[in-house]
Amino acid sequence: MSIQTLRYALRGVAAYRAVVEQPLMIRALALLDRLAEGDAAAAAEEYARLFYQLRAEGCASLGQWLQGQLLDRESPYAAMVEHDEADPALEQAARQDVEVFRQLAELDCAQVLSAMEAAAPLELCPVLERLPRWQTGCPFCFEELTDFYRANGAGIFARHRAFLWENGTLFPVEEPDCPAPDEMLGYELQRDQVIANTRALLAGNPVNNVLLYGDSGTGKSATVKSLLSLPGFEDLRLIEMQKEGLADMPRLIRTLGGRRPKFILFIDDLAFDQDDRTYSVMKTILEGGLERRPANVAIYATSNRRHLVRQTFSDRAGDEVDAFETIAEKTSLAERFGLRIPYLALNKNEFLDLVETMAARCGVQMEREQLRSEAGRWEMRHPGRTPRTAKQFIASLCLEQSAALGG
Repeated sequence: MSIQTLRYALRGVAAYRAVVEQPLMIRALALLDRLAEGDAAAAAEEYARLFYQLRAEGCASLGQWLQGQLLDRESPYAAMVEHDEADPALEQAARQDVEVFRQLAELDCAQVLSAMEAAAPLELCPVLERLPRWQTGCPFCFEELTDFYRANGAGIFARHRAFLWENGTLFPVEEPDCPAPDEMLGYELQRDQVIANTRALLAGNPVNNVLLYGDSGTGKSATVKSLLSLPGFEDLRLIEMQKEGLADMPRLIRTLGGRRPKFILFIDDLAFDQDDRTYSVMKTILEGGLERRPANVAIYATSNRRHLVRQTFSDRAGDEVDAFETIAEKTSLAERFGLRIPYLALNKNEFLDLVETMAARCGVQMEREQLRSEAGRWEMRHPGRTPRTAKQFIASLCLEQSAALGG
């Protein structure tokens, strides 16, 4: 395909129109336009800008950039394949577009520079000789893209598994903090319930929304985040949001329905004070609104409060005629979570056993009785027999042993 033909073909891209409207592709089209016009100086400038844009986006070639766009960006064809639908006209358009992108990816820089030199004044030729070159080659084909959409879905959910929902926008988390299964110690019964509920979600079965409540440092948040590390849970996506973003949650949920992946909307440290405006929003989302929650979406929340809403003595002895209704209203939110799992502080023996296990894993060299005795003293100075307290204690021992070895 000649440069002139490629120039027109890119303008005819239909199924992947969003790709050609990206700034980098606009820059590539400008380069082809300047070449067609025989304006070598302007073409050289557009060439340099295109090279800069490629490197700014972390790509060594047009083919690499195009592959990322085709895999990450939402498109009608990717959505069609993900939903196992058929549209012959759309499929044919997508196939043609991918072929055009292949031609662009394989466009040799030498061919482009030669076209510039043919129309360039002598003074410009030394500049053209020094222009850098990007790599050429096409790392994708139509069949492989289709297989990817079918297996992984489309858009950012196909390439990422963890996200933050902030100000109405999803931000992928490149390296999520997800503990491995062997890092999770204690609370096996609680974690098994969470895992079983999530496994049912992945299987497409009806599931409960989940509330993990209890003492701080017991591993409630880690339990939810560790789900991404479990084998067989590759179709799971985790979206973390703050309480302040709950008002936008219905809009997010609508965009998730019908997709191949399964989604957990994770709200960490959820709690409400009196007259909190987001309280009623959360109640409606969990249960009570006219709009049904999609089957591939579940809400998991953690809280240090069992009932999520702060209660006061005035609730029980205030001036309201029916104090029971006041209390019932404040506890009704937690009751809308079908699965409520307590994470309470460990008893003394459980805490010391956990310390022993962590010490063995970290290679702490200490007699058993001394270890348990010092752990007991540490716990008295750091209230709470929790995995967090045990981890902090072991970290202090490792630091002491490291300092001793260094001395």
